[in-house]
Amino acid sequence: MKISTFLTFVGDQCGKAKEALNLYTSIFPNSEIKSITHYAEGEVGGTPELIKYGVFTLNGIEYMVSESNYNHAWSFSPAVSLYINDHSDDMIKSIFEKLSSNGGQIMVPLDDYKGEGDYGFGKKFGWCQDKYGISWQFVLSDE
Repeated sequence: MKISTFLTFVGDQCGKAKEALNLYTSIFPNSEIKSITHYAEGEVGGTPELIKYGVFTLNGIEYMVSESNYNHAWSFSPAVSLYINDHSDDMIKSIFEKLSSNGGQIMVPLDDYKGEGDYGFGKKFGWCQDKYGISWQFVLSDE
């Protein structure tokens, strides 16, 4: 059995998946776009410039992606996020900045806990949403 995260770009984000993949694979080490299949002319769900199905990796972990111009009643939600745990403060800060800037949103600033406890999972914590609506959580760990 294999379980993968599947990101579907719809609504205002439809047509921006390739741009997002280029950003993500440029800022995470050991990352690449492995394959992209576009819709055929006249195919239900999309148009030839949209991604029907794609596979990419972030730090060696495989994800899938799609776009649909169908009028879906949903989009991305902060309730589901990609969780990044690393021991390098510089790496965490750099990626957090790149994802939260240029139209992104900081939901919890990346900072140490200033004596307020550590939530039990790291020295620093931050949560942001990138300009495509994908949510990311960051934890600076000891290991």
